Amino acid sequence: MSDDRYPVELAIEYPDRPLDRLSSALRIFWVIPIAVLLGLVAGGTLQFGTRDSPGEPIVIAGGLLFLPPLLMILFREKYPRWWYEWNRELLRFTTRVTSYLALMGDRYPSTDEEQQVHLEVPYPDVPRDLNRWLPLVKWLLVIPHVIVLVFLNIAAIVVVIVAWFAILFTGRYPRGMFDFVEGVIRWHLRVVGYAIVLVTDRYPPFRLSA
Repeated sequence: MSDDRYPVELAIEYPDRPLDRLSSALRIFWVIPIAVLLGLVAGGTLQFGTRDSPGEPIVIAGGLLFLPPLLMILFREKYPRWWYEWNRELLRFTTRVTSYLALMGDRYPSTDEEQQVHLEVPYPDVPRDLNRWLPLVKWLLVIPHVIVLVFLNIAAIVVVIVAWFAILFTGRYPRGMFDFVEGVIRWHLRVVGYAIVLVTDRYPPFRLSA
């Protein structure tokens, strides 16, 4: 990996072919089953009971692990491998669903197969690669990124809407629009890798490109 490439890398294969217009037209409905499944995996609770006897909440799943790795990095200078793998695979699954919702392909998202979305998240050697104290302030350091991402997200939504019409009429996702949306997703993942899943101390660049 060259020095100017960020450790968290995303590449989404451009569909250089006609896309399925029906599934693209109804994507907001097509995505519901896998989005519900992602919501269950990413975290949530169910509560059962009666009016007189409220039930105990039942945790369905956990979502991204943030505080446990932070504490392990801080006090033990370790990042348990299975915690890292959980975060990596959940990020990959989330990115597949996100790219599908953004019309960037017409293959239904898999829960475990890579498909056309390639996300690389490095496993950190904590004593060598990470500063044990930095996770305490990373949330503060990424505030400029959060501000920029607010505007990028708005722009990405507009671009996806325009691309939706382009796909309906031409069957193609305009390449420039595709690259922009991919870049916004990549920017998100870099910030998450730095400040949430804590796999790198290298500050995310302010750019859309790889």
